[in-house]
Amino acid sequence: MLEFRAEGLCRNANHLSREELSRCMASGEVLQSTALAFDTNRRLRFELCGHHAYMPFEECLDTAPGETVKEIAVLTRIMGTEFDENGEEYYLLSRAEAQRRCRAQYLDTLEAGSVIPCTVTHIENFGAFCDIGCGIAALLPIDCLSVSRIASPADRVQVGQQLLCAI
Repeated sequence: MLEFRAEGLCRNANHLSREELSRCMASGEVLQSTALAFDTNRRLRFELCGHHAYMPFEECLDTAPGETVKEIAVLTRIMGTEFDENGEEYYLLSRAEAQRRCRAQYLDTLEAGSVIPCTVTHIENFGAFCDIGCGIAALLPIDCLSVSRIASPADRVQVGQQLLCAI
């Protein structure tokens, strides 16, 4: 089974050879890379193994029906290669596909009591938001952070901290 890690914990695509990228594409492995620019065609632009790579805006986030993409992220799933109008090959990337696969192959298979790794991404006074895989956020309520009363989730966790949480 594929591993669906929180953003920042996946292998970096920038350090892989073209052959390694091809193996990752075939296996469906989720990689990460930092976008170089957001171009006039509303795509994130990347450079992988000396080749251009693009993530269309609508592939930046797997949204619910009627929901809009609010942020642009760096987690990518290499969908394949295509050719531009000059015949130059480029990689087509999708964060949304990585999130759809994470839900279907990982999160939807979990049962009550399952323990999963997550990373704290944001803290509010009512709880901590955690990345539970591929940038998918879940709320860890304040009452689940401590058996004793605490004034703030920041009393127990900090942004970037990796936790094991029960479903």
